[in-house]
Amino acid sequence: MADQTGISTQHIVEKVWLSIAERRLRPGVQLKEGQLATIFDVSRARIRQALSALEREGLVTIIPNRGAFVCQPSVDDAHDVFAVRRSVERCVVERIGKLAAKADIDRLRSHVASERVANAKDVTTDIIKLSGGFHLLLAEISGSDFLFGMMRDLISRTSLITAVYRNTARFNCGPDEHAEIVEAISVGDVGKASRLMEHHLEHVESELDLREVRDLSHDLKAALA
Repeated sequence: MADQTGISTQHIVEKVWLSIAERRLRPGVQLKEGQLATIFDVSRARIRQALSALEREGLVTIIPNRGAFVCQPSVDDAHDVFAVRRSVERCVVERIGKLAAKADIDRLRSHVASERVANAKDVTTDIIKLSGGFHLLLAEISGSDFLFGMMRDLISRTSLITAVYRNTARFNCGPDEHAEIVEAISVGDVGKASRLMEHHLEHVESELDLREVRDLSHDLKAALA
């Protein structure tokens, strides 16, 4: 749905996410409705819709009588999320190894191809979203609503953690590891696929700079430009 200016709720969500992913918007900064409405030239009702969507994605915390704030994951949060992901993704891979059809493998390979394009173009938000999307696709193919719901929440949290803590000098977790996992699944080697997934998640976590969050911008207008 778009406002009279033609700017949709999703556009606002994407702009805020882009500012977080490109490290222009500081974790913990308050997202003031009035200021955002002025920046995007939309109604405060449209801003509230966008903030609610961002909260559902785990990117924003809305505190009653205080307002909305960019989530601020701690280093402990990051370690906990990756620990849980290792367990959940092992279950996902084990289920897929028993039931993946050719059409499922084709979908996974197509997704990896899209990741390669994003990496070649060096589009930060696409890289992060497609990387998380690969794992969510695995959960979807597993056929478990429970695992899918778990992965959707974990991926949102991981995406924010990656955006906040990734070391731009070292972070380069391309689609090659995803491709290796797909090939192991395609030949029914569940043990190898599980080991590759474990290594992949360890690699992603090791590429993060899990130290104090840098002092990023508090200026909403500058960050969302």
